Amino acid sequence: MPSVSGLRSPYARVGRLVYFGRMLDKIRLHAQGSLPADYVTNLGDAKPTVFDGRMCRFLRVRFADLQAQVVARPDWSDGELLAWVEAHSVAAGHAARTDEECEIFNAFLSKRGWRDAGSAILAQRAAESAVAGKPVSTMFDYIDFDEGRDPVAARAWEVKPEVIVVMGVAGAGKTTLGRALAGHLGWAFLDADAFHPEANLAKLRAGEPLDDADRAPWLAALRVQIEEHLAGAGRLVLACSALKQAYRDTLWVDRSRMRLVFLAGTEALLFARLKARAVSEPGHPLGVGLLASQLADLEAPADAVRVEVGCPTPEQVAVVCGALGL
Repeated sequence: MPSVSGLRSPYARVGRLVYFGRMLDKIRLHAQGSLPADYVTNLGDAKPTVFDGRMCRFLRVRFADLQAQVVARPDWSDGELLAWVEAHSVAAGHAARTDEECEIFNAFLSKRGWRDAGSAILAQRAAESAVAGKPVSTMFDYIDFDEGRDPVAARAWEVKPEVIVVMGVAGAGKTTLGRALAGHLGWAFLDADAFHPEANLAKLRAGEPLDDADRAPWLAALRVQIEEHLAGAGRLVLACSALKQAYRDTLWVDRSRMRLVFLAGTEALLFARLKARAVSEPGHPLGVGLLASQLADLEAPADAVRVEVGCPTPEQVAVVCGALGL
């Protein structure tokens, strides 16, 4: 098969698991009518020996239930969907899967076809397709070569993010989560507010929202910091509002090595947090009056780990680390 746009390698990890992300891709493509017919045949858990079926049984979730959740929640990240599946399983009375169980299952799936009951069919498929002559040892290797990928390069869990951007509006808790996450990981931390030129800070203290011209030199300075860290200065957590997609595009130096975390909360909660901060930090440049303009500018990302503002910081850190496999 030629490469299918939007369909990732089976080796790619979501949280603790291989293949789960690929299964989500297939569900999304199928809902859009973009999944090739050859893939529809093995979609779902009706056939117990296909990867979808094995994954659903391990996660203790019906494929139809997961499919319905993916379609109903197009704004949810892969990490959030995996968290929903795990919570769904626990709510049904099952014990949570351990790290060891996940590693054993990963090894089983990723080595399927290597000296086991699947070896014969793997050899047959390889001989009948364009991958003949390639170093195919497993079904995952076969899938990657068949779709035009290098299975070694495609092992996404080996490529950990090196820069994490924690975004959100004023009062969301970007700095608090960013510092805690950096401390937990042993990474450097930067607060984007420290890179505003004095003219920007003066406007913010006066309660005036910044426009795109104001933000341009600020974003350029942040991009330099990201470039330096990716070039060898060390891993980084950056707390930055990054409200619009255009701003995030400016910051996104290398998408394969960067990840986005979005702190989301209701307007009422954010307003209450800003009022409390006005009392505890009276000199902070981002006050209550700027919340409305920030919410108006906010373009919520579709490719971020979503974290709820109201959750305790340790839980937020756990969500991020679980979603990113850190």
